[in-house]
Amino acid sequence: METLANIPPSFLLFAGALVTVLLKGTLRNVFLVALPILTFIHIAYLPSGNGLQVSFLPGFGDSELLRVDKLSKAFGYIFTLNAAAALLFAFYVKKAIQHTAALIYIGSALGVIFAGDLITLYINWELMAVSSTFVILARDTAKAKGAAFRYVMVHIFGGLLLLAGIVMTVSNGGSIAFDSFDYASANLGTWLILGGFLVNAAAPGVSAWLSDAYPEASVTGGVILSAYTTKTAVYVLLRSFHGWEPLIWIGCAMTVFGIIYALLENDMRRILAYSIINQVGFMVCAAGIGTDMAISGATAHAFCHIIYKSLLWMSAGAVLYRTGKSRCTELGGLYKTMPLTLLFGTIGALAISAVPLTSGFTSKTIIIAAAEHEHLLWPWIVLELASAGVFLHAGIKFPYFVFFNQDRGLRPKEAPGTMLWAMGILSFLCIYLGIRPQALYDILPYTVDYQAYTTSHLVTQMQLLMFSALVFFLFLPMLKRTPTIVLDTDWFYRKGGQFFYSTCDICLNGINRIAHKTLIAGATKKLCHFATEGPANLLTLILTPIWEISGTSMDQREKLREDLRENVRKGVFPIGITACLSVLLIAVLFFF
Repeated sequence: METLANIPPSFLLFAGALVTVLLKGTLRNVFLVALPILTFIHIAYLPSGNGLQVSFLPGFGDSELLRVDKLSKAFGYIFTLNAAAALLFAFYVKKAIQHTAALIYIGSALGVIFAGDLITLYINWELMAVSSTFVILARDTAKAKGAAFRYVMVHIFGGLLLLAGIVMTVSNGGSIAFDSFDYASANLGTWLILGGFLVNAAAPGVSAWLSDAYPEASVTGGVILSAYTTKTAVYVLLRSFHGWEPLIWIGCAMTVFGIIYALLENDMRRILAYSIINQVGFMVCAAGIGTDMAISGATAHAFCHIIYKSLLWMSAGAVLYRTGKSRCTELGGLYKTMPLTLLFGTIGALAISAVPLTSGFTSKTIIIAAAEHEHLLWPWIVLELASAGVFLHAGIKFPYFVFFNQDRGLRPKEAPGTMLWAMGILSFLCIYLGIRPQALYDILPYTVDYQAYTTSHLVTQMQLLMFSALVFFLFLPMLKRTPTIVLDTDWFYRKGGQFFYSTCDICLNGINRIAHKTLIAGATKKLCHFATEGPANLLTLILTPIWEISGTSMDQREKLREDLRENVRKGVFPIGITACLSVLLIAVLFFF
């Protein structure tokens, strides 16, 4: 048992990724669902404290591949629980490459949250970026390939920021231990580490990778991607940057940014992608507040968010799987033939909107209460308004335009059985954690002295929800969907990349053309001409006086010139001429 206690949970999924390649059919799918469940049990029995330590970088101290506490365990529970549901949802998938990439991706996410040092964290951080890229590529479309390329470029940038920060921190005498950073004594290395984390958190300015890449993944790939990259970023911010005031305002900006773009968006999966940015904003803001209540609230909200967000991505994925369509302008009337998908999707929509008796209400309100307790007036106002905005874009807009609205004549079948089972399990959790939140509060890193179901909380939340619903239906004629494309900050590197390519093409290839014209087509051609015609012309010049003295006629001279040129081209020289040239060369050398 002591040996098992030292095994990082990520190792189980990495080993499972290798086994998956050898299995086929139903056996492989059953194994895929069972593996995260076994990993969940393994995490439950891990003792708190430092586990596996290795020394592979002399002079830097031991690397801690496994550090266990209540914060890492809480994220480990939801990561493995969601993995089991997502892989059950993906039961129909036949491509082993997607399963292998997914297991490595989830395993590396677990590697991050159980890492006790910056080196281990960085290795798993980069492995997470690479494996998630293959999850996107698994859809095997031109758009998926383009999105995956842009996705990995952004994450390479974020990884370089993180690596530079680690190197600068260690070179300045810092430790590789992954602990909290002090805001008052922060240096450039610390800020670079924070920048690398914020790239994965989809902070404003560097968030477009999420809405660009996730919707281009496969039906199941989108479900898997929605849970891990941004939530590992939330974890590391809670672990190492709690109490940093700038995070409060970054989080507030994320909540508003996500709402605005989700309301503008026409694609149902892009609506959900922007909604991730909005929800992660609550958690980043809580990390900035940094109190015990805020950290526990962010952990609880991350736990619940993964459940209901995966549920929403599953319902959208089931629609995409059956109809092949993702734009709201092409959907509608699906309640007639996909009632269970509608039911489960609606539960997810209610949970993300923090409707009482759902998990979102018992987790999100902790963060708002933490801001209130610290007397942070403006962040509290922004979070309250953002809660109302969530109901607009995810609570009402998503189910309304996908399942109701204008009937497009689509009559697809209900989602496959395994998809419905996966959605049913997550729907149950959304309601269970809404009715019995104490089961969630017991696993949080700090004791939560908070009662969600008070008259004040219920009245405030219901007022916000009812006001949002009224606004939506009053402005519904103005919200009519059109086949538009929303411009995000990825426009800059999409167009900037094309501009950079065109500039390099004009400059570098322009230099190539000039060099070709002047050197290859110009000087080199003349040199080659001289190399072939020069000796014949030189010999003709030398022999001309002799021809004059000997009285050779002009016709004979011309014939001799042609014969001479032909012989020189063929490399054939008369012996007499060769001897004369040799004597002349020796004379010149002797003179010098």
